[in-house]
Amino acid sequence: MKHTENNPVINAVFFDIDGTLISFKTNTVPESAQNAITKLREKGIRVIVATGRSINSLSHISHLEFDGFITFNGGYCATTDGHILFKKTIDPDDIKSLVHYAEDAALSYSLMYEDKVEINDATPELVGMYAHINVPVPPIHNKENIDCENVLQANIFLGPEKESEFMKTVMPNSEASRWTPLFADVNPGGVSKQIGIEIFCQHFGINSSETMAFGDGGNDITMLKFTKIGIAMGNANENVKEIADYITDDVDNNGIENALIHFNII
Repeated sequence: MKHTENNPVINAVFFDIDGTLISFKTNTVPESAQNAITKLREKGIRVIVATGRSINSLSHISHLEFDGFITFNGGYCATTDGHILFKKTIDPDDIKSLVHYAEDAALSYSLMYEDKVEINDATPELVGMYAHINVPVPPIHNKENIDCENVLQANIFLGPEKESEFMKTVMPNSEASRWTPLFADVNPGGVSKQIGIEIFCQHFGINSSETMAFGDGGNDITMLKFTKIGIAMGNANENVKEIADYITDDVDNNGIENALIHFNII
C-alpha cells in the first residue's frame, strides 16, 4: 500500500462510472457526488471519467461537467470537445476467433465499436447485464457481415474459472478484466484504464503523483494501483479493496464526497 498523506497535492481525479459515480440501486449519480465534482472543478482540479462503457453510453452523466473521457477501459480517450487522444482496436484475428468459438460453444458476447454496439444473441444473462447498467439492449448483428476490424471492446459471458483458458486459446492478443462474475471485458493487449490516465496526464501536463482515482471493479485495479491515491468504494469487489490505498463508503452513502473530505481535497 502506498503512503497516503492527509493533504496530498491532487490535480486530477479519475472516476469509474457504474458502481462508483452511478448507483446500481437508483441508476443515478448521488447529489453528494455531483456536488463534489463541482467543487473539484472550481478548485481547478481536472475531473476525468474512466469507464468500460462506450463513448456513446454516457448519457447518464451528461448533466455533469468533465475534462475528458477514458472509455472502453482505456481503448478510446477523448477530450470533452471530441478530440481523440488515443484509440486502439482489438486484433481482428481475435474477433474472428471469438465469433467462430461462440457458434460452437453457444457463448454470448457483445462487440463494441466507436459508433455502435452489437450482440450475437439476446440471452437472459446478456439482457440482464444491460438492464443492470440501465442501457438499452443492443441489436443482434448480422452473422454474415460482422465488422471484425474496428472492435474496441468485447464482453464475453463466461465464468471466471473459464476465462484464462479462453483468453489463451481464443483471444491471445487481447486482455480480459471483470467487475462481475457474469462476464469479462476484453480489450486490446496492453490497454487498460492506467494507459488512459497516462495519456491524460501527458495531455494536461500533470504528474501521476498528483492523481487520485475511484473505482469498484476488477477493471479499475490498474488505475487504482497507478494513481497516487487509489480509492475503493465501500461496495467494491474484495480484490479491489485489497489493493486500494483507502476504502470509502459505498456509492449510496456519499462515498466519493466522504473520501475527498477525508483527504482534504474539498
